[in-house]
Amino acid sequence: MGHSNSSSPSKRIHTRQWRLLDLVSGVLFFLVLLFFAMVFTPLGDSLAASGRQTLLLSGADPRQRNMLVAAVETLGRGVEACPADTADYMPCEDPRLNSQLSREMNYYRERHCPRLEDSPLCLIPPPRGYRVPVLWPESLLKIWHSNVPYNKIADRKGHQGWMKLEGQHFIFPGGGTMFPDGAEQYIEKLRQYIPISGGVMRTALDMGCGVASFGGFLLSHDILTMSFAPRDSHKAQIQFALERGIPAFVAMLGTRRLPFPAFGFDLVHCSRCLIPFTAYNASYFIEVDRLLRPGGYLVISGPPVQWPKQDKEWSDLQAVARALCYELIAVDGNTVIWKKPPGETCLPNENEFGLQLCDESDDPSQAWYFKLKKCVSRTSVKGDYAIGVIPNWPMRLTATPPRSSLLKNGVDLYEADTKRWVRRVAHYKNYLRIKLDTRSVRNVMDMNALFGGFAAALKSDPVWVMNVVPAHKPPTLDVIFDRGLIGVYHDWCEPFSTYPRSYDLIHVASIESLIKDPASDKSRCSLVDLMVEIDRMLRPEGSVVIRDAPEVIDKVARIAGAVRWKPTIYDKEPESNGRENILVATKTFWEL
Repeated sequence: MGHSNSSSPSKRIHTRQWRLLDLVSGVLFFLVLLFFAMVFTPLGDSLAASGRQTLLLSGADPRQRNMLVAAVETLGRGVEACPADTADYMPCEDPRLNSQLSREMNYYRERHCPRLEDSPLCLIPPPRGYRVPVLWPESLLKIWHSNVPYNKIADRKGHQGWMKLEGQHFIFPGGGTMFPDGAEQYIEKLRQYIPISGGVMRTALDMGCGVASFGGFLLSHDILTMSFAPRDSHKAQIQFALERGIPAFVAMLGTRRLPFPAFGFDLVHCSRCLIPFTAYNASYFIEVDRLLRPGGYLVISGPPVQWPKQDKEWSDLQAVARALCYELIAVDGNTVIWKKPPGETCLPNENEFGLQLCDESDDPSQAWYFKLKKCVSRTSVKGDYAIGVIPNWPMRLTATPPRSSLLKNGVDLYEADTKRWVRRVAHYKNYLRIKLDTRSVRNVMDMNALFGGFAAALKSDPVWVMNVVPAHKPPTLDVIFDRGLIGVYHDWCEPFSTYPRSYDLIHVASIESLIKDPASDKSRCSLVDLMVEIDRMLRPEGSVVIRDAPEVIDKVARIAGAVRWKPTIYDKEPESNGRENILVATKTFWEL
């Protein structure tokens, strides 16, 4: 009897089971190989980078972005580079987005930040051919063309002495639209009427500053000028100013107060800034009055001052100044100079603009996303900070600022803070070898300035400091201005209003406090996003100095590696109390 070729049902079932197990094992083995390839080979990095770029630049699922932030913070996963066309990316002044907004009162040129989940999480690359900037003070007169490769201003304004292209450099003769023969001659003309030398004036505001030559040449007179302009058709005017080593900031006088304290500037200057000072019930003149120190000077050059076909505007400008009891010092050609009353305002009075004093409840120094008011700010400390009463520079730097007394235990805190930063800065220079006293550092930012003690301790160094007072912390910026220093209010859960590669050194004490809610102690944003923003502001080969508790510094060090910095952790100064470590990092010079 022959055997059958067909298998039994039981054998067929077992065969199918073994084949299924082989298939499952094969799939598992392939997945394991794929996992190792993704983690340990360039293939994984390439695929991951491609995926992250697609995710991070297209406003993808916020949950995926949060997972990437967590991976950077906990695992130190590297942050990828942004595309080449983002070299000058400013998140809150993005023309592609802001151009769609209302033009009323230049609203579209003010800050408008994207939602965090729509923001790219990547590192801004330098432009092609970027070089370490020309050192100060040579940079006042020339910079590398490749660092800010935009010829528009040189082509359009070269005949007015703004700037011109010569070989590999942009050259800055020092001119401007209203002073084509140079800022130095223009300043000499102003010296006939206002005390530019001798320390009477120290802080100045240059509105619509162009490439900031006016502020740059005032430095030789020990006047520290905050130059500002919007990101507009001139494209890179503030970027040119910062590349030159001149204090500057991107801003627009539109619907909100400028982010400065009340009565902080000794001089406010407008050279063809084209601000309609008398429009909207003189709202812009009122804002200038809020910023100008009692006894300070207002200089307007250009339209509408004795300008053809602008008789009405010129008449209105004079009428507003009279209503505020400004003293007319001079009208010299197309330049007018007024002096603000040194004491109490002369309001209320009869005036055609209906100007009135603000209520006593108004805080004139509240200026972070604060709408312009149509009332005139009251002085808060009678006369103590007026020109002629406040000490001249440089005594102003070390004298106790009059407005520090408004804070609880303010005077004692101020004096202790001043001594603390003298010790700390000496330690930075002598033991940490931070090059604060060399020409390699010019533009400095203090992200958590309090009373400006860090900046004050650098008084003998060839630097200027942007003192930032976080908007959710005590409003001490008026104290900083009373010391003869400059700065702004800012919330560090948003990008800063500056171009990439603006600063040589960025300093921050208590970095975690910048992102914490002071009431709940919960994080309002991520440390990763903050450090990516610091990287955007910092120049290649620039330095970062961060102080905080050891566990925070360990976290910062992980993220520092992820954003391509080279960090070193140090112990705090021997004289310092509390639990603190110091991280010093250098941003590497990388290119796409």
